[in-house]
Amino acid sequence: MKNYLILFLILVLSFGSGFAQTDVFPDGTPVPEWFRETDPTDINQLGKHYRITDFGVENDSTILQTEKIQEVIDKAHNEGGGVIIIPEGTFLSGSIFFKQGTHLHLEEGAVLKGSDDISHFKLIDTRIEGQNRKYFAGLVNADGLDGFTISGKGTLNGNGRRYWRSFWLRRKWNPDCTNLDEMRPRLMIISNSKNVQVSGINLINSPFWTSHYYKCENVKILDLYIYAPHKPEDEKAPSSDAIDLDVCKNVLVKNCYMSVNDDAIALKGGKGPNADKDPNNGGNYNIIVEDCEFGYCHSALTCGSESIHNRNIILRRTKVSHATRLLWLKMRPDTPQHYEYIQLNDISGNVANMLYIKPWTQFFDLKGEKGMKHSATNNITFRNIDLECDRVFNTQSSEQYNVSDVTLENVNLTTSPDQDIHLDYIDNLQLKGVVVNGEKVED
Repeated sequence: MKNYLILFLILVLSFGSGFAQTDVFPDGTPVPEWFRETDPTDINQLGKHYRITDFGVENDSTILQTEKIQEVIDKAHNEGGGVIIIPEGTFLSGSIFFKQGTHLHLEEGAVLKGSDDISHFKLIDTRIEGQNRKYFAGLVNADGLDGFTISGKGTLNGNGRRYWRSFWLRRKWNPDCTNLDEMRPRLMIISNSKNVQVSGINLINSPFWTSHYYKCENVKILDLYIYAPHKPEDEKAPSSDAIDLDVCKNVLVKNCYMSVNDDAIALKGGKGPNADKDPNNGGNYNIIVEDCEFGYCHSALTCGSESIHNRNIILRRTKVSHATRLLWLKMRPDTPQHYEYIQLNDISGNVANMLYIKPWTQFFDLKGEKGMKHSATNNITFRNIDLECDRVFNTQSSEQYNVSDVTLENVNLTTSPDQDIHLDYIDNLQLKGVVVNGEKVED
């Protein structure tokens, strides 16, 4: 009997330890329970409701009502906080600013529409393209907040077509013009904030980046529909990144659809020869993107183009359709960069390039220094991948960077024939259960 009890305890402990195994980040550290808690925002727990039409804001898409909407936000803040509710209808606005204790809720059928006149957006101290400088506020702005939420089933519409046309016209006149040469607002900017949740809404037609999170911690981005057109040529939305994470820690992106005319998830953090010494800059850590779907985009997941250090990045349980790249590592010659512990799991669909690594030379500036900055990327894993792609590795070697510890495990690829996936310049490339066009590839 004693022996049976010992055997029973062994079995229980064995099974128990299996059940107790926790989800881990690529570097082996446990994923906190916080990442599994995705309760919808309950606006009834967030204080008094302030329906904007109760305070003189009209349901009229032709009247600019920035000041009236801001007055409702200020009133809610001054009265201890509450939820700013946008009811069904279309409301035209320039830049509005949320304050501590205030929240935004867009009811089904509600549209908060951005003005297509840049003079309706305030010029502020902000973060843009890896630098802190004067630039235009977004349509929705939140800075220095704790617990801020955006929720509902309505829409933030950037109304970007006039900005896009102006940008492409300027680019025809001056092919070397940069993004900042053409004045365009972002759709949403959340900065220096923590415990943020953005859920349920649609974000469409942004004039510039769609949503930008700078120096934020504990952010949940749930159930969003993000779209900006990539054709026709004179109507595509330039630099309309879906989600820009810029010096952020602990971010969950879940159950979102993204199709934009630039990168979908872009990790940013600074640029320049001394970017790693600037306190305004930094890395992105503990980022999970899961159960999402990507339509057209330049890349589903991108490190760069303004980026210093990204670690513990997971993209999993994802479908891609007509993306140009699955993972793009932009390597700047003017910036010290380190991309590490990136994992892509359980991904299906079609892309032009599975992994894209090349020097990023667009508008770089060594600021008088001689010689390139050296960068590295390591511990990149593709696991349980089933893709159609034109190129598996669209990469090249460079004295500018080294690539190491890349693993492909249980990967099934349909691609153009005669591709070399045994790349000598990748130090420690491991192939485990890799099938290309129906044939197993030996390590």
